[in-house]
Amino acid sequence: QVQLVESGGGLVQAEGSLRLSCAASGRSVTMHSVAWFRQASGEGREIVASISYSGRYTAYGDSVKGRFTISRDSAKNTVYLQMNSLKPEDTAVYYCATFRNSDVYIPDSPPSDYDYWGQGTQVTVSS
Repeated sequence: QVQLVESGGGLVQAEGSLRLSCAASGRSVTMHSVAWFRQASGEGREIVASISYSGRYTAYGDSVKGRFTISRDSAKNTVYLQMNSLKPEDTAVYYCATFRNSDVYIPDSPPSDYDYWGQGTQVTVSS
């Protein structure tokens, strides 16, 4: 079993920054790719960013490219999402999730390919 705990969300003004953390416990996730998803009120869940198990490869949704950066620290079993130049449309609950298979990285995998999920952290960007 893997437990994922997100933190770092909050209220920020437009053009501000936040760094989200996703801490894994229960077992190591170093051999699993990890993604950040978000879900705005009344909307579906969309992928924000993903990172390969090695940390060498990353991918981003079109709406966040150039503003968000995903990274991981295997020693801490933690994945981060640095969010800069935030916009009101970034307001959502942000979730991290681990890909169901180890040693595999498929950047645009749908949510159904991720097996463990955190509880989510709210990010609210005011204009």
